[in-house]
Amino acid sequence: MKNTDKFLTGIVIGVVLLVGAAFAVALMRPKPVYRSEESPDGVAHNYLLALQQRDYDRAYTLLSPAIKSYPASAEAFAGDIQNKNNSWNFRLDDTSTTLAVDSARITGDQATVTVRETHFNQGGLFDSNQYTNTFEMRVRREDGVWRITGSDAYWAYCWDDPLGCR
Repeated sequence: MKNTDKFLTGIVIGVVLLVGAAFAVALMRPKPVYRSEESPDGVAHNYLLALQQRDYDRAYTLLSPAIKSYPASAEAFAGDIQNKNNSWNFRLDDTSTTLAVDSARITGDQATVTVRETHFNQGGLFDSNQYTNTFEMRVRREDGVWRITGSDAYWAYCWDDPLGCR
C-alpha cells in the first residue's frame, strides 16, 4: 500500500470517528426537566419549558390570575398563544433557539428574572451566525406561590390590555 493511500485512509477514519462522536454527544445530551417552583427562576424556567414542549396546561397554571386579561381557561391561553397576532412572540416553530434563566432579583414578594435567549442560524462553513439577547420576566408571590405577571418575550401583550386578546 502506498503512503498516500495510508494517509487518505487515516483521514477517512478520522472523519468517521469525529462524525460518530458528534452524534454521540448530540444523542447523549440530557433532556430538559422541570424545576422546583419554590423560586421565581424555577417558575420562569418551567413556564418557558412548558411553552417549548407545548404543554399549555402547565404553562397556564404558572400565570397570575391578577393579570388584566387573564385567560379564562388553559384552552383560551393556548388560543391566545396560537393566534396569528401573538404567535410570533412565542416562536412556536423555532427549533434554533435556546433559553436559559440567568438570574433572579427578588425584592419582597416581587422578582425580576433575567432570561438569556440564544438564536442559532445556519451560516457559512466558518460562520456561526449566533446571537444572544436577554429579556425579563416579572414574577410575584401570591398566597405563598410564585406566579408570572408579565414578560418582555414569550408573552401575549393583549393579556396586559383590559380589553383582552379578542
